[in-house]
Amino acid sequence: MLTYKAPLRDIKFLINDVFDFQNHYKDLDNGANADPETVDMILQSFADFAENVLAPLYQDADAEGCHFKDGEVTTPKGFKEAYEQFVEGGWQGISYPEQYGGMNLPMSLNLIKSEMMGTANWPWAMYPGLSTGCINTMLQYGTDEQKAIYLPKLVEGTWSGTMCLTEPQCGTDLGQVKTKAEPQEDGTYKINGTKIFISSGEHDLTENIIHIVLARLPNAPEGTRGISLFIVPKFVPTEEGEVGERNGVTCGSIEHKMGISSSSTCVLNFDAATGYLIGEPNKGLKAMFTFMNTARIGTGIQGLAHAELSFQNALPYAKERRSMRALSGTKEPKKVADAIINHADVRRMLLTQKAFAEGGRSMIYHAARYADKMAQAVAKGDDAEFEKWDDKLGFYTPIIKGFLTELGIEAAKHGQQVFGGHGYIKEWGMELIARDARIATMYEGTTGVQALDLLGRKVILQSKGKAVRDYTASIMKWCGEYALDKDMRKFVWVLTKLCAEWNTLTVRLMLMARKDREIISAASEDFLMYSGYVMMGYHWARMAAIAYDRLENGGTEAPEFYKAKVQTAEFFFDKILPRTSGHAESMVTPSEVMTAMDIDSFAFLD
Repeated sequence: MLTYKAPLRDIKFLINDVFDFQNHYKDLDNGANADPETVDMILQSFADFAENVLAPLYQDADAEGCHFKDGEVTTPKGFKEAYEQFVEGGWQGISYPEQYGGMNLPMSLNLIKSEMMGTANWPWAMYPGLSTGCINTMLQYGTDEQKAIYLPKLVEGTWSGTMCLTEPQCGTDLGQVKTKAEPQEDGTYKINGTKIFISSGEHDLTENIIHIVLARLPNAPEGTRGISLFIVPKFVPTEEGEVGERNGVTCGSIEHKMGISSSSTCVLNFDAATGYLIGEPNKGLKAMFTFMNTARIGTGIQGLAHAELSFQNALPYAKERRSMRALSGTKEPKKVADAIINHADVRRMLLTQKAFAEGGRSMIYHAARYADKMAQAVAKGDDAEFEKWDDKLGFYTPIIKGFLTELGIEAAKHGQQVFGGHGYIKEWGMELIARDARIATMYEGTTGVQALDLLGRKVILQSKGKAVRDYTASIMKWCGEYALDKDMRKFVWVLTKLCAEWNTLTVRLMLMARKDREIISAASEDFLMYSGYVMMGYHWARMAAIAYDRLENGGTEAPEFYKAKVQTAEFFFDKILPRTSGHAESMVTPSEVMTAMDIDSFAFLD
């Protein structure tokens, strides 16, 4: 059976030693609320909830799944009780303003909470997780009246939220959205259409569900320029902000999925449902990206979560399972065979999982600092400041989402391999992690979509390569500080070469695109993975530098903790980072190798 233990030692190493969150919080208007004692209390309290309430539900809930009958969805046994505890603890409102019932703590603490929650039980975590994006969208784009009606209940957690984009004929290409919004004399709209793949679209955990819906106004421009955004509640609120009459939105069915079976994925039918415009007409996509960026960071956490959970359960098994003798000589002569952790190949898999989980955590926590700045800008209504931090985070978002979710799948595969045949059997839980990890690379935009967003939009179209130049400049500046450090020289030298190569590859692709228009699409996934490995390498080097310092000058953890950090960093640089070479060579291969074949020549089946 799967078990989960919140990695509080590693979390505190990052927020206290690597990123110095306490100094970061001093620059935030709500940072004073996040003093060390409060942060420690929140981390420990939520760790207890994740370990003792959410984690034990995970496997049984997967076996049971969600139940659908007559438009209603019932979640698995124990989910509703767990959600009630979640609401009682005030956890939904951890990072939201006090005026709406929140704790007014930095957004980064909410992301740390989301990591523990998601690692313990990802399908359960999706229910409150979708509400986060709904709240963020209303905070930035909602009217004062809309905020007053919806935010107190959403922040409290007694109401939940969804994101309704996808339709049967379109997913990523939202320009094809057909759902219609007809204006009414009272200022409301009648929403008609069908949305599919709506996570948490119907369930029994909250008394109301607030759908954020993309739809078209009459005579709206074609394509993405003609999309507006609407609030469509399951129950129309009364003037007092309580649950009122049932709205014209119903669940037509739930999907039967490969994984996350205890998370309801719904087909929603909007039949003259009452909706309320949020933001400006025909500019709904801009507002929706507030929701999307939140969701994409959350999905990146899923990659970290599956790497962490797979590692936590593979490690004790590798210490206990015995098979053959180590090639370097017998390790446990009094046993029938050596524990498999003594075999170098098993250690390779375990170290890969550990490197991905801890490296991914560092990447996300760094991005969380930007999220704090963005949230502060929204609270102040400072659009220029918001755009500044949104641009910075925009470079990270596709890498965090695309790269980390791919690594989550690899880590889950390694977990199954460590268990051998038992990794394929349900009672151990490793196959569950593998199944649940797969969806992370698909929703909120597939890996290919994230890659094209990174290379085509963020790097080339929007910044003409400046995004990479700026980021590598920050790495090079850091490397300069450790250039003469004998312990760090091995990391600094590799990073320096990779930064130069990253910039060269970016320029080369920009030049190639002048004649080979398909090269951006052909090269994008290699570019994304290359970017992710370099970024994670930088984070591992930073962690190694802090670990060396603590080994020399003392720290809050035992020396073995810091030694393990250095050794994992060395493993990443020696065994994982060389993957960049293959991606570098592949990305500059002309697109003709993919586009030359005639479509009808792909297969001859007649």
